[in-house]
Amino acid sequence: MMDHNLKNNDVSIIPHEVWPADWLRGAEKEAADALGLTLYELMQRAGEAAFRIASTHYSDSSHWLVLCGHGNNGGDGYVVARLAQGAGISVTLLALESDKPLPEEAESARAAWLDAGGTIHSAGAPWPQGVDLIIDGLLGTGLNAAPRAPVARLIDHINQHPAPVVALDVPSGLSAQTGAAPGAVVSADHTVTFIALKPGLLTGRGRDFTGQIHHHALGLEPWLNARRAPIMRYDASQLAQWLKPRRATAHKGDNGRLVVIGGDRGTAGAIRMTGEAALRAGAGLVRVLTHKENIAPLLSARPELMVHELTQESLSQSLEWADVVAIGPGLGQGNWGKQALQKVENFRGPMVWDADALNLLAINPDKRQNRIITPHPGEAARLLNSSVTQVESDRLLAAQALVKRYGGGVVLKGAGSVVADEQGLAGIIDAGNPGMASGGMGDVLTGIIAALLAQKLPFWQALCAGCVAHGAAADELALRYGQRGMLASDLFTVLYRFVNPDVK
Repeated sequence: MMDHNLKNNDVSIIPHEVWPADWLRGAEKEAADALGLTLYELMQRAGEAAFRIASTHYSDSSHWLVLCGHGNNGGDGYVVARLAQGAGISVTLLALESDKPLPEEAESARAAWLDAGGTIHSAGAPWPQGVDLIIDGLLGTGLNAAPRAPVARLIDHINQHPAPVVALDVPSGLSAQTGAAPGAVVSADHTVTFIALKPGLLTGRGRDFTGQIHHHALGLEPWLNARRAPIMRYDASQLAQWLKPRRATAHKGDNGRLVVIGGDRGTAGAIRMTGEAALRAGAGLVRVLTHKENIAPLLSARPELMVHELTQESLSQSLEWADVVAIGPGLGQGNWGKQALQKVENFRGPMVWDADALNLLAINPDKRQNRIITPHPGEAARLLNSSVTQVESDRLLAAQALVKRYGGGVVLKGAGSVVADEQGLAGIIDAGNPGMASGGMGDVLTGIIAALLAQKLPFWQALCAGCVAHGAAADELALRYGQRGMLASDLFTVLYRFVNPDVK
């Protein structure tokens, strides 16, 4: 019989709160004790939730292979195996062996499987023919190094097998905390995660391996809801909270005066995309300061932009006029760009720095509270004097390090972009897709965030809403046309929809 809580809780609803994996491991018992539950009861609920997801999505499957590790993740696997066998499904269970005893609740789950007539095969046993679903219960959230043999071999075997895979809590081999993949990782079609979302499911390499994510809090919601999650997941469903309808009497001055600076000789496209993105995201007036060779092409392409040659005089006048400044796309790292950046450094209003502005910042670091920086991993590595590998090994930590060193707010771009600010806020952007891996996407993001700042959105809201609208527009395009061949300027055709979430 399914637990009553499970019947009345839709496991497809993904929360916006995200909790550190290492904290959750210690908090699980405290939460269970506070609510009068045992850890074994939680394990039963986890197994039931996973069984329901697996049997719903693969209702025609008739032979399940369940792989159990030597921990509580394996205990969840024993519960799934028992429920599947009870439902008339043929189950083959392989378990890792160890000199250490199983945790108490996992041992109870193992005993219940055996009492129900189940059989346990060694991890090295041959896999039977006809397996049409694999349940991954090998490794849980405690992983901090590459899996070793025999687990690594089992993971490779799983990934080579044609049957779909449902992972319990986290795909084996993936760091639940960071999203790093230090070695072999199970490539799951579905991941059923328990109690709370973990950061590694949403960012970094986690996006390659989790498949569709499902969540069940196992009845611990009252305990979790009494606490403030340190990380948030941001998606398109939240845009309406940030982007309210305009007043009927609003005019262009109300929507901000934005100066966009960049586009040295030969890089007109970068600054044009930033300027047009700002207009499409609702900025009232956008002035572009660029190389004189770019003026005619930019005005021809987008006459709504006010385009001027970047000189010391035009820059001084524009900084007095502007509410917000965005600088960097196509700026270059020569004297032309350096001189502009030196003058912009003293601007007191909100700023967005991207691209070559970040490369110059890495050479002459400073800390400012009124600036958002938007590095990709390569730029982040230069800003932190580290390597891309180090940045990607813990994207949350890298974003927090950038904030500590440079102040203001940070968008660490990539799969599951990470946002952070000096007030300690942190989040993961759950929008966007691999179609965005093409030139100019970052230039568009800079324009969107700057436009929202110009419309007087608070600093953090503009940062998060800009990232979400950017990713959600790309997701809409991918849904319509596919990912390959998506251009940064294609986002302009659908961006309206996401910066106007009140329009149905």
